[in-house]
Amino acid sequence: MSGLRNLLENLRRSSAASEDFLLEAENVPNYVAIIMDGNGRWAARRHMPAIAGHREGARALKRTIKAARQAGIRELTVYAFSTENWQRPDEEVSALMKMFGDLIDKEVPKLESNDVRVRFIGRRKELSHNLLKKMEWAEKLTDGNSTMTLFIAFNYGGRSEIIDAAMAAAGNGLAAGDHIDFSKYLYAPEMHDPELLIRTSGEQRVSNFLLWQCAYSELFFSEKLWPDFNERDLMEAFSEFSRRKRRFGAR
Repeated sequence: MSGLRNLLENLRRSSAASEDFLLEAENVPNYVAIIMDGNGRWAARRHMPAIAGHREGARALKRTIKAARQAGIRELTVYAFSTENWQRPDEEVSALMKMFGDLIDKEVPKLESNDVRVRFIGRRKELSHNLLKKMEWAEKLTDGNSTMTLFIAFNYGGRSEIIDAAMAAAGNGLAAGDHIDFSKYLYAPEMHDPELLIRTSGEQRVSNFLLWQCAYSELFFSEKLWPDFNERDLMEAFSEFSRRKRRFGAR
């Protein structure tokens, strides 16, 4: 966990980090999920268009991926675009789709060079052919990487995933009641259940995100709007996680 030690040491030296984060390597979660909330409010407070907040949110995601990789996180799952987000103004949705495609072109080669595997989860039939090709390219390019997997939930809804999985399972004759076999029909059956779910912006709900997988996840709510979220905030979430006692229903 030398990467984690280096990250913590850099944070301690920086003016942005006044606390001494007491983290043991074995207490850092391996599997983390994040609801990246607050881009629109960040932009509105600055009298800027919503897409400006999304662009700043993309920078926050880059910081977070780098810090998570340094900390030894094995899987990071981020909520990028929900099935409900189509209800936003057409102008915002169109700008988001273009930005997302541009980010794939620009950032995926960097992720590939850092041994990060990229995997998209969500319904794909509503997405444009051009965007789908970029997503497929990103997955193929990074498929052999193993240091960390970045799951990007795009056009994703937890209820939709369960419905789609149930239909696929029923079509294959899966008997009711076997949750282990059922999980094989989720969008990414190789994904581990997140040990820690982080949500930014002060809102305290899961918003239809990983409903099956987060049954026993520890929850951490940050008051920071997502564009302002940084490495220190991530370590704060990890520090809180390290103090929790996970019982999974037992005493």
